Amino acid sequence: MVGTAPKPPWLRVGIPSGENWRQVASTLGRRGLATVCDSARCPNKAECWGARTATFMVLGSVCTRACRFCAVEHGREGQRPRPEEPEELAAAASELGLAYVVVTSVDRDDLPDRGAAHFAACVRALRRLEAETRVELLVPDYGEAELEIILDAGPDVLAHNLETVERLQSLRDARASWSVSLRTLALAASRGGAGPVVKSSLMLGLGEERLEVLAAMDELRKAGCSSLVLGQYLRPSPRQAEVVRYLDPSEFSRYAEEARSRGFVSVVSAPLARTSYHARESAGPARHPGSEGNLAL
Repeated sequence: MVGTAPKPPWLRVGIPSGENWRQVASTLGRRGLATVCDSARCPNKAECWGARTATFMVLGSVCTRACRFCAVEHGREGQRPRPEEPEELAAAASELGLAYVVVTSVDRDDLPDRGAAHFAACVRALRRLEAETRVELLVPDYGEAELEIILDAGPDVLAHNLETVERLQSLRDARASWSVSLRTLALAASRGGAGPVVKSSLMLGLGEERLEVLAAMDELRKAGCSSLVLGQYLRPSPRQAEVVRYLDPSEFSRYAEEARSRGFVSVVSAPLARTSYHARESAGPARHPGSEGNLAL
């Protein structure tokens, strides 16, 4: 089976090391912060942490959903939200010198607002600390009321992942759906020019067909999504779904061309690409002058 075969050379990654990696690890540990780099066993940890970057994962490390491709711990209830977490996150971003910060979370179906107010608090804390810091949120499949709470806080980018093509949505938790995810993206895009850049991601190598990927692109564009990330699915452990196929890098290049031809303003398409990989580059022009610098991946 492909899922147990050796990975091709273009998927081999380094081992985290160096002073920058140690500083990121120290800062996160001291402030009690989690990252998706660890929880989801991201293959880009060595590169990102070596560049003093990380994607912050708030609201605990236990997800209330159990998608078949994800290595994050799951359960019926997550940990109690930490009221101090937004301020700790902002302090860590300042300490690491980040001008672009990505914040995501586990699903929290056990909370009344599913964690929306906590996301908003994170945005506001980052803005108070450094008004020019750009903020990207990668959120669950929120409804209108939950999204309003978040959008009112003013994130620069609002991301929600469609994950895979319509036929393979059963790989997601049963509470997730193709239509609900597209609705989340459409709601985020409905604010138009005053709202955030809307972004989504697809994993490839799960058994999807080319025409299905192109159809997913079309649906994302109809929903108002302007930023797209395409990456190779990598099986985190034997407990998750197997890899059906490893795509050659040239296939990712062709998909990138297809995406751009459909009107996506920014496209990141590569075997090791993940939603927040090279996030600043995929976010478009900065809203605030001088927002360049380190990026959170």
